[in-house]
Formats: sequence, structure tokens, C-alpha cells
Amino acid sequence: MAKTKALAKTDKAEKKRILITGGTGFLGTHVVQQFLDAGETNLKVFASSVPEWMKDAGVKAVEGSVTDRDDLAKACKNVSSIFHLAGKVSRDNDDAAAMNRVHLEGTRLLCEAATEAGIATMILASSSGTIAVSEADQVVDETYPQPIDILTRWSYYASKYFQERTALENFSGEGQRLVIMNPSLLLGPGDERLSSTKPVLDFLARKIPYTPSGGLNFVDVRDAAAVFIGALEKGRHRERYLLGAENMTFAQFFGRLERLSGVSAPMLRVPKKLAMAGSSIVSSLYKNWGKPSPVAPNEVEQAEYFWYFDSTKAHDELGFAPRDPQETLQDTVAYIRETVLGGSVFK
Repeated sequence: MAKTKALAKTDKAEKKRILITGGTGFLGTHVVQQFLDAGETNLKVFASSVPEWMKDAGVKAVEGSVTDRDDLAKACKNVSSIFHLAGKVSRDNDDAAAMNRVHLEGTRLLCEAATEAGIATMILASSSGTIAVSEADQVVDETYPQPIDILTRWSYYASKYFQERTALENFSGEGQRLVIMNPSLLLGPGDERLSSTKPVLDFLARKIPYTPSGGLNFVDVRDAAAVFIGALEKGRHRERYLLGAENMTFAQFFGRLERLSGVSAPMLRVPKKLAMAGSSIVSSLYKNWGKPSPVAPNEVEQAEYFWYFDSTKAHDELGFAPRDPQETLQDTVAYIRETVLGGSVFK
């Protein structure tokens, strides 16, 4: 009897965990919560700081940096698979070095640590922007050639493109499986750092002076989290999966936000070339004055492009089924108003 109990205890101790890097971010928190809701208790979250509620729920916390080899080696011990969600989001090209350290060096070091630990599967969070961005309003899919000449204009998307290449080069050994997930703009509740939902915040705070001529795609973070988890079983090696709910022009996007929030959409329309030139001039002036610019040239330029794509592949292979985009926008507005703008502000 005592021997049986000892064996059971040993088996429990040796059961491998699922590692989630960046598990405290917008997407990561939803992935962790959905795992817990499904009864998955063998989770390990690797981040600079892990909240108490995750620890209380039985999640093993490993605190450290994705650019530290020793931290990663510790994180990869006794792990069966990895969700690599850690990243740095910035639209400022001045942050290129920091983003490259996290996305390129961090991913390379993680792949090496995972290989050393004998981990078989990695689900990598990339961006739809490594595939789906064009000057025309065309709808693309995973077979579309990656528009390197466009995406490398912006350090964030360049770093995500090279992150994909780094993972493909360093996690393709015998018995290894790498699945690349490419979600569009993540919206929904729970973005405590406003890393993704800032465009909605700026709209509600009336900080957007005009309506850009481009278009965007967005997806509910809860739906993205669900299909990330599904990819652990169904995702194919070295395949990319675009995740998006709907393509909209910015005029349509702002129109929906106006109807949901009561905040008027910007009426001003500015030609593409004038918008880009004007934002650069304003930014330069403020920089010379030593003050933060009210406009970011990179964001203005990106908003003049089209980020449209089709998610049929993720639907067919992973069971991706996004909810009504109206629900996503409504929940995003409600969350930002309640947690950031103070409830009744701007109503």
C-alpha cells in the first residue's frame, strides 16, 4: 500500500508541464485562464513577474527574462510543450534593438534550451503583419508571398518576421514540431497594459484627428487563445495560421465604435501622402522642442495600408470560429471605459 502511494506521488511529480512564456500578457493571460477553466493544472508560466492569482490556481511560476540563457534552461525543465507568447510591442522604430533582443535573441535561446530539454512542440505567437499587409485592399492568405519590402519599414513587424525565421531555423530537428500563429489586432477585455487595444482607447479619448484611408483586421483575444490551445493538438509542423475575425476600412471601424460608444468618429479625411508628410513634420518639430509628439509617423503610415486576409486555413485545420465582431468591440469599449477611463467618462 505504501509502495503504491509512493509510486503515485512520483508519477504526479514527474508529469511534465506546459510552458507559457509571456503568460502574463494580454493573450497569455487568456491562454492560462482557458487552460485552467478546462481543468489543465500542469502549467508553468515564465515571465518577469507572475501574479498571485496564477500561483494560487496551481500554476508553477518561473520568473526571469527570455534573453537569459540560464533562466530559460530553468523554465524548460520538465516541460512537454511550449507556447512562446513573450514579446515586446512598439510602433516606434527607436525600439528596434529592444524588440530584436526579445524576438530574435530570446527566441533563439529558447529554441536551444527547448532542444536541450527534449521538448517536442512549440506554438509561436507571431503577427498577421508578417504576411497580410499591402497597399491595395486585397485579401490574402498563407500562400501569399511575405511582403518583406513593406513590413521591414516598421521595426516591430520586421522583428516578428525574423523571429519566425529564427524559430524555423532553430526548432526543426527530428521529432520537433513548430506551429506559427499569426493573429491580427487583438481586441477584447483584459488588456491591462493597453499593448493591443490602444487604438480603441485613443478613439474613445478623441485623440485620433482624422480617418485614415487604409483598412485593418482584428480578432477577439478570447477566440485567439482558444485556437492557440487547439493548435497544440492540431497544428501542423512549419505551418502558419492567420487568425482574424473581419476586414474593415478604418471608416467602417470608427463608425462601429461611434455607434457603440456615442463618441463621434473623426470627420476629417486626409490624402495618404499629405497625412504621412504632415505627421513626419509634426513629429520632427516636437522632437526638436524636446516634447512627445501627438502623432506617431509610423502609426500614421501603417494606417494607410490594408491588413486584410482570409482565415479559412485556421478554420478548416484548427477549428477557428471567431465570435461576432460586434461583441468584441462592445466588450473592448466596456473594458476600457470601466478600467481606464473611469466608468462614465466619455459616455
